[in-house]
Amino acid sequence: MVVLFDQFHLPEDIFEIVFATSQQRIVAKVLIKAIKEKNGEMNKTEMSFFATKLHDGELVTELDEPGYEGKKVKLSYNKRQFYDRILTPMKSMGMIDYDLYKKTYRISDQFNRELVKIGLMWMREVKRPVSEFRIKQG
Repeated sequence: MVVLFDQFHLPEDIFEIVFATSQQRIVAKVLIKAIKEKNGEMNKTEMSFFATKLHDGELVTELDEPGYEGKKVKLSYNKRQFYDRILTPMKSMGMIDYDLYKKTYRISDQFNRELVKIGLMWMREVKRPVSEFRIKQG
């Protein structure tokens, strides 16, 4: 996944930076809310149940999206796409951690640590002397 942002127009909502579509943002927010409601951890069965309810269009939630504030709505999102476009990228980026032994998903702060590492990588690049750059001529 590639995260692109404009430093001069940085949104307040992290999900707007990470996800490309409003539907993905909404589903990701609802997922985090669902995990928080389960004390920050959701087992594999609960995650599958969440994905199935979403797939069947039976997931009812309140949205904070413009035009839907405070209204209860039914969400629908394909189960396979949920795993491919929402859950797996959130795991890869360190937003959600999966414990192989307990078979649970939990909200993680690894995402923050990875962004700090990226910032440090940039600082090393900025400080690298020009003499280290070699351009092949040919």
